[in-house]
Amino acid sequence: MSKINPTVKPVSKFDSTARLAGGHGMAAAVQSNIALLRRAVLANLLWEDIAYMDGVSVTNEIKRLIPLCKAEDVYNLAREARLLQKLRHTPLFIAVEMCKYPETRQYVDKLLPEIITRADMLTDFVAIYWKENGNGASICNKAKKGLAEAFHNFNEYKLAKYDRDAEIKLRDVMFLCHPKPTNQYEEALYKKVADRALAIPDTWEVALSAGKDKKATWERLIAEGKLGGKATLMNLRNMKQAGVDRYAIEDALKNLNGTMLLPLDFLKAANYATEFKSQISEAMVNSYKNLPKLPGRTLFIVDISGSMHSGISGKSEFNRMQVAEAMAMLAANQCERCEIVATAGNDYTRVHKSKRVDYPERGFGLMDQISHMYSELGGGGIFTRQCLEWCQNQKWFGDGFDRVIVFSDSQDCDYPDKRVPKPFGKYNYICDVSAHTRGINYKGVWTAEISGWSEHFLTYIAAYEGIENTFESVD
Repeated sequence: MSKINPTVKPVSKFDSTARLAGGHGMAAAVQSNIALLRRAVLANLLWEDIAYMDGVSVTNEIKRLIPLCKAEDVYNLAREARLLQKLRHTPLFIAVEMCKYPETRQYVDKLLPEIITRADMLTDFVAIYWKENGNGASICNKAKKGLAEAFHNFNEYKLAKYDRDAEIKLRDVMFLCHPKPTNQYEEALYKKVADRALAIPDTWEVALSAGKDKKATWERLIAEGKLGGKATLMNLRNMKQAGVDRYAIEDALKNLNGTMLLPLDFLKAANYATEFKSQISEAMVNSYKNLPKLPGRTLFIVDISGSMHSGISGKSEFNRMQVAEAMAMLAANQCERCEIVATAGNDYTRVHKSKRVDYPERGFGLMDQISHMYSELGGGGIFTRQCLEWCQNQKWFGDGFDRVIVFSDSQDCDYPDKRVPKPFGKYNYICDVSAHTRGINYKGVWTAEISGWSEHFLTYIAAYEGIENTFESVD
């Protein structure tokens, strides 16, 4: 790093007067830099527009905050983004930004082999690096070491699956980082990568592009267990069009292994293959069967206000409410006893409207139950404190709750004298599905404020409460 022209770190900046919900809601929180970075990272799809914030602003906010945080915190956040939130490009982007600063750069060689869990992420990292630093820019040594170590994550099949005729090829990355083979197998393997002579993998893409009978190909891949979880879900419509036997499709869903899949992956599949909706629902629940179970009584409040109908990104076919409904579906499955409440209100009168789901269904049926409440509850913002007070006054409240979970986009519109919520559980959590720069200044009234929306928010809650987690992620 040049001492004559050193890199100047951004400075912290806070606007203590900022308000949410279009400037009419709760005061925006003055949070630590790492808390702000978590908000920007864990609920975001990189470079895509979201409600209240465009994709460029999210990306620039991540860039600004990384050098302001402790290097170890940034490293741990990048791991969480990949291994728990299952984001692909965002953790790579964080790693690229970490290369710019001496404090964070020292973690890059350790980080890359941990977050590069698919072979195409090797080329994606280089593509992002050159996008941010100029095409063909020299890659720092720590990144080279990390990429070299990441090559050891993959066998021939996994490398061949992503050895594409793209602008940046696997051999290009290998020539940049020079991984050292640790045995004769890797020595031969890396020569094949260099010569682009990897054995053609037996994948559904290869088999179908070879012109083989589609029905027979799908059924063979299912019978031999060669169809991955994501491939199974994304190709249900293609299988139906090819006339694949119904029982073969049911077997594929029954044996689906997809812990790196998000609930929305299952929901998308259900939208395209409604005939198998119940089996898809069962496959999702089965995929998350080792998620920790939450004992006692749980109150799960779903924000179904107008802003929750905003897309989770500019390109996504899903909105925030669908994400919240998917999380409610998981909570109903993972919690020993769970009460579910939907809430919204009227922005003009500043009065909430909430309703309990009296007989929650299991699986996707619960999502339909919640969606049908939208017209009844109004399209205004969430009024968190009013909703909590209403819940306490209901007959089903009983002896209280072990935990209260509010799933929202944090656009609280409660009127001035009742702005700050008063949660009443033994543990109280608010999970923020949004990725706008600032959150609500709740001043510590919650046990924890959680950014992001993968099924692992339940794992986080279990860990916080000291409940053993037996969940293991399989890619």
